[in-house]
Amino acid sequence: MSKAKILNITNMNNNESKWIALDKIEYQDPSGKNRIWEMCHRTSRKGDCDAVCIYTILSATKDKPRETLLVSQFRPPVGKLTFEFPAGLIDENETAEQAAVRELKEETGYHGVVREISPIIFSDPGLTNANMKLVVMDVDRSLKINQNVVAVPDEGEFIDVFHIPIDDLYSFLIEKEKTTHAVDSRLLHFAYGLCVASKI
Repeated sequence: MSKAKILNITNMNNNESKWIALDKIEYQDPSGKNRIWEMCHRTSRKGDCDAVCIYTILSATKDKPRETLLVSQFRPPVGKLTFEFPAGLIDENETAEQAAVRELKEETGYHGVVREISPIIFSDPGLTNANMKLVVMDVDRSLKINQNVVAVPDEGEFIDVFHIPIDDLYSFLIEKEKTTHAVDSRLLHFAYGLCVASKI
């Protein structure tokens, strides 16, 4: 169980922030009426996409089914441990594919091969223009490089890695949400989609 906890919450001005900023949007609705909208945006965007989110498919072995990787970490905005897919910001002059390979190695220790990359998708369009690409990656566990792996997270990242059978992903998340963790909505939507599709 994480010992991380919230100590204090205060208001912040844009000139104090390093990663995000608040904006006021003046816009015109379909009826022609002028309106105001409040939003936040990432100040770190280097191109047209902020980040990658990685759905990993680990190959089955003699004693393990196909699995996916989840990361658990304390997220201050919700004050709880969360379950998420491995993810991270795209660096300057880096492609989404390169970012996904790098982030998977940093957060989980695994070396993966990109199978597919989604178009740009938006995380919470009523609040922010923050966006990402979903990257599907295959990990071959028979390779020596993917045995006895060691993660190399950035300074200040405290991440636990979970190997979850793909067929059990939705039930695992539902159980953990009831007991110990918050669950990223995009992850739960994905898991629920797999669950529904398996019953059609």
